[in-house]
Amino acid sequence: MTTVLVCDDSPLAREALRRAVATVPGVDRVSVAGSGEEGLARFSADKPDLVLLDVRMPGIGGVEAARRMLSIVPQTGVIMMTMAEDVEGVARAVNAGARGYLVKDASREELTTMVTQALADAAARAVPRMVLEGEAGMPTLTERELQVLRGMGRGCSNAEIGKELYLSEDTVKTHARRLFRKLGAADRAQAVAKGFRWGLVR
Repeated sequence: MTTVLVCDDSPLAREALRRAVATVPGVDRVSVAGSGEEGLARFSADKPDLVLLDVRMPGIGGVEAARRMLSIVPQTGVIMMTMAEDVEGVARAVNAGARGYLVKDASREELTTMVTQALADAAARAVPRMVLEGEAGMPTLTERELQVLRGMGRGCSNAEIGKELYLSEDTVKTHARRLFRKLGAADRAQAVAKGFRWGLVR
């Protein structure tokens, strides 16, 4: 199960982030915390794959929370949420091991892209690569099917995937149908979620 922890001291920002992250393909559960201290407690209990941390919070703050979380589970993906002018806080968090940052007024598309990429990176670090394909129930995908799946993981439409791969949209749809069948997925969201779990999407 892919879990994301959202940690922000603003109730409105926290709820908006929770709702937005919950719609990202591959995310099964979103937990929330209102401070660095609560975030650390949630982190220990939930063992999230990805953490979205507000840089400036009362108490220990986002930078110190990130440092402590990464000292416990170094492969955890951490993204800092910041105001555009908070360059110093972002720099300190990245130096502590955070994967990147997102400004608080980022669009839904920017948030989805960042979360999707961070989850893919975390999966690539935690799960064996394709050398294990066919083992432990993992389906064997063709290179083209894998490319289509990764395009879906980035939120691309069939037309956009086709443009990248120099394929017609109908051909992409054919690969997608085969992909869904192999993965036992009913739709894109399920396919991407399974891709994350098996480390096929990164």
